[in-house]
Formats: sequence, C-alpha cells, structure tokens
Amino acid sequence: MTLEPTGRLVTTPSGYDLILTRTYRASADDVWASVTEPERTARWFGAWRGEAGPDRTIEVQMAFEESAPWCPMRIEACEPPRRLAVSMEDEAGSWSLELLLAETAGTTELRLIHHLTSTDPLGATGPGWEYYLDMLTAARTGTPRPDFDDYYPAQKAYYESLA
Repeated sequence: MTLEPTGRLVTTPSGYDLILTRTYRASADDVWASVTEPERTARWFGAWRGEAGPDRTIEVQMAFEESAPWCPMRIEACEPPRRLAVSMEDEAGSWSLELLLAETAGTTELRLIHHLTSTDPLGATGPGWEYYLDMLTAARTGTPRPDFDDYYPAQKAYYESLA
C-alpha cells in the first residue's frame, strides 16, 4: 500500500519543527483521553506508568518497537485538553514533542510537533510518526493496524527532501 506522507518542516529560531496533523470527528476531551490515558495510549503508542503531571517523569514503553525498554519521559507541560509537551531520551537520541489539540464544531485537529535541532533524523523520524499517528487513528476507529513496512522506507525520501 502506498501512503502519502503528511509532515511538513518549519524552521524555528532554535532549529526545526516537524509537524504532522490528523483530524478526528470527536471532542478535544475524547482525543485528549486517547493520548493521555494509559489503557488508551497502550493501544497505539505504548504503555506508560507513574504519576503523570507537569514537571513529573513517567516511564514509557513504545509497544510497536522491537524489544523496546521502559524509558523515562518528562512531562514538560500538561494543559488538558489542548496541549501536552514531553521530552525523553533513548538509544535513538533526544526527543522534544508537543501535541496540540484544537476543536471546532465537534471536530478535533491534533498536531504532533517534533522539535528538532538537526534535520539528520528526518528520513526515519517522519515515517515513524506517520505510522504512530495512523496507529492512533486505527485504535480510535477500531480498524486494522497499519503495517510499518508501508511507511519505512517508502516515505524516507520524502522526509529527507524536506531538509
């Protein structure tokens, strides 16, 4: 299956923002629950444990990465149901992410923003976020999970061309 990549790259004063967007016919509260409640995040991203809240650290295990360890994830900001900012470090590097939700007339737009200091990881990172956001959509709609092979390496060239 060929999937069209949706990400775009924006230059910022401190680097780059990779921005991917999905839209759901649901309230911001419902989409927020999909990205913050442990039993719901486990369906598309991975399990997490700990006491969540601003300036706290939880542990996350990405469910669809082979042999993924539990990794600390710092919650930088939590403003339900509009903004969640987190950071983490793992074997792939440092991650600074934001999820922004905006609801209009019963439809919620979710923007995932990956703050980057370099464009080097775009070829792998972009397809990965496409996959995970489509996993979120599948978890929300009850449709079959996507296959990562449809994203990587198929979308690698697109994301590398953004730099």
